[in-house]
Amino acid sequence: MTNLTELYRIDNFIDTFALGHYARVLDAQDLRTGQSVAFKVMRTEHLMDDGDVLWEFRAFINEAELLLKLKDSPHVVDLLDCGYISSHSEAPHEGDIVSFGRDVTAFAQALPDYTHWRPYLTVTNLPRTKNLFYLMKPTQQNTRWRLPTEEGLALAIQFAYLLQMAHRQSIVYLDHKLEHVYWDGYKLEIIDLNSSRQLQSHASNSQYFKMDIHNLCVGILYPIFTGLSPQKTVLRPQPSNQTEVEARYQDITSLDFGIEPTLSPALQDLLQQGAAMQIETVDAFLFQLQQVAAIHGWDFPNQYTSPNSRHARDHLRAGLRHLREGQDKIREARDLFREAAILDGIPQDLEEELRRLVKSVNDMLNNRVIP
Repeated sequence: MTNLTELYRIDNFIDTFALGHYARVLDAQDLRTGQSVAFKVMRTEHLMDDGDVLWEFRAFINEAELLLKLKDSPHVVDLLDCGYISSHSEAPHEGDIVSFGRDVTAFAQALPDYTHWRPYLTVTNLPRTKNLFYLMKPTQQNTRWRLPTEEGLALAIQFAYLLQMAHRQSIVYLDHKLEHVYWDGYKLEIIDLNSSRQLQSHASNSQYFKMDIHNLCVGILYPIFTGLSPQKTVLRPQPSNQTEVEARYQDITSLDFGIEPTLSPALQDLLQQGAAMQIETVDAFLFQLQQVAAIHGWDFPNQYTSPNSRHARDHLRAGLRHLREGQDKIREARDLFREAAILDGIPQDLEEELRRLVKSVNDMLNNRVIP
């Protein structure tokens, strides 16, 4: 039997800003490869003393299978390893481990032998600083951020391509919420497919496809374009067990854009159609999304884009790139001030000046333009 410490060094929790129902997630290093990974392990409360296997246990196998099926998408985290650990500690640092690598079939077949153990997955470790819930959650009263329409359209189009790949394999994502979305201004990456579904081939699939588009429009696109929750509250973590995932947005059939009246009317109309479950397929959604993007200077086959719109978009993209680069530099400067302020033996006058600068920079970042 292999000890956990031979394969992984487990560090701190990285899920504290948005706790999930199924698992805890820790920063870890795979000692076999030296790679930094996210170590996702089932919560101990889902273990049953009588050996019964709950849905939460099987959800790990479900997620591993779906991650493999969507491995060709650049927008889904990579599955790196799966297996079982004997430790019942919330933050496991020792105990036995059985690793199956990417052999999900063996992982699933071994389940009856490890019902008193905890399943785990390791996936790509994405930085918290790219998580949209973490970035968009207000840090001051009455402060909110939204993505610029240019970036929101890019994210929406990438998500639509992902759903297109998934739906063609009869997979629905369903669990649309900001906690699962990572964005750096250019590339979308999503996590957590444990509540997603592999559908069987029958007529009712179309209703699930419509629900997937609905949940995308309501649960992710509305917040990124307005900074608000579709439940008309501040952004907060969403419930995430299987029943709550499918019921989360079912009563939301209309969206309020009064908070963001300057948002493109064509984009508002598209999201309203999605909320009302009037969009039948992801292909239809993607086509309409491209029509909206063409208004904003994007180029697509069979869509007209005026030369001036295209030129304006070039300036817009360059400006957003400078904004993101500037924010990164400002954060780097703040961190340098902060590190200097905690050095031992520096004069109080210098320490107070450094702390003043840290506060001023934080105030600047709290008034930034974009998440």
